[in-house]
Amino acid sequence: MPQLNPSPWFLIMLSSWLILLLIVQPKSSSTYLPNPPLNKTHSTKTPTPWPWPWT
Repeated sequence: MPQLNPSPWFLIMLSSWLILLLIVQPKSSSTYLPNPPLNKTHSTKTPTPWPWPWT
């Protein structure tokens, strides 16, 4: 069963993980957020009662 022999596939797996960790991950983690979140204070408004016509 040749699929159990790791010799041809181990180097491919190892090199793909190294490419992912060393090249792709730093590029993806250094992305710029165009709209950074702001610290806004939320003001609580008191609701106005509904003007029922029969009261």
